[in-house]
Amino acid sequence: MTIPSFTLNDGNKIPALGLGTWQSTPDEVYHAVLTALEAGYRHIDTAAAYGNERSIGRAIKDSKIPREEIYVTTKLWCTFHKDPRAGLDESLEKLELDYVDLFLVHWPVMLNPNGNDLKFPTLPDGNRDIVHDWNFVNTWEKMQGLVGNGTTSIGVSNMDVVNLEKLLSAKTTKIVPSVNQVELHPNLPQHKLVEYCKSKGIVLEAYSPLGSTDSPLLKNEDLVAIGEKYGVSSATILISWSIWRGVVVLPKSVTPSRIESNFKTVDLKDEDGEAINKLYEKIGVKRYINPNWSPLVVFHSDD
Repeated sequence: MTIPSFTLNDGNKIPALGLGTWQSTPDEVYHAVLTALEAGYRHIDTAAAYGNERSIGRAIKDSKIPREEIYVTTKLWCTFHKDPRAGLDESLEKLELDYVDLFLVHWPVMLNPNGNDLKFPTLPDGNRDIVHDWNFVNTWEKMQGLVGNGTTSIGVSNMDVVNLEKLLSAKTTKIVPSVNQVELHPNLPQHKLVEYCKSKGIVLEAYSPLGSTDSPLLKNEDLVAIGEKYGVSSATILISWSIWRGVVVLPKSVTPSRIESNFKTVDLKDEDGEAINKLYEKIGVKRYINPNWSPLVVFHSDD
């Protein structure tokens, strides 16, 4: 299969389809990455918080595919917001790479790096231990210094229009994020966010593009019917719809047959893409990934 690439606002290209690795155990992800690379994938998405960077780095090395042919993304975890350099260096060490192609701010919230847990420090009331005298604008100011110094491109994740406006209007913001990775699927198409990011030259990436685990989207009669027109599964239609929208899509799987089938996209006709765009009007709007960041608001709307 020939997967298209999208051009980022910094001139670099990103493959439109990549392997998502969230919730993949170290052992699972090693074999998943090897399978994906053998199947033709050239884009692997991970994050420090996933706890599987070492296995991914080992799989990349064991694949014998030249490093420059593989697009690797990882993400800065919330406890490293005051020192993105240290966060990137730790990821590079685990991945056994000299650089990553894309480095994202995972969430626009800083957590206490000296709290009661390395990843998810909490307060006595159970809420996350958030640092309130620091925000993502400060983090982005430091992120900008990493371009060409451990990462080729930088971007954000889980950013809505409200927070993007705040970031882009800041005096310290000299580099527009190349990417914004968010939850996107027919239950949460986020049309306003898609249009906003296009207007700012920011490429969107879709995580959880098939919905949640055992997603009802895969059995949706409209998506199944569209799949029958093309002779493919509803999952293939969901992945192809993201690419049709100009969105990078990151389906996660550790099952070899699904990893391979997820790579076989189709060129959707506009009429089918538009029909999927409107599917939320029938099935409703639902966000599956929405952690408690109280008292901060990360998602101001589902638009």
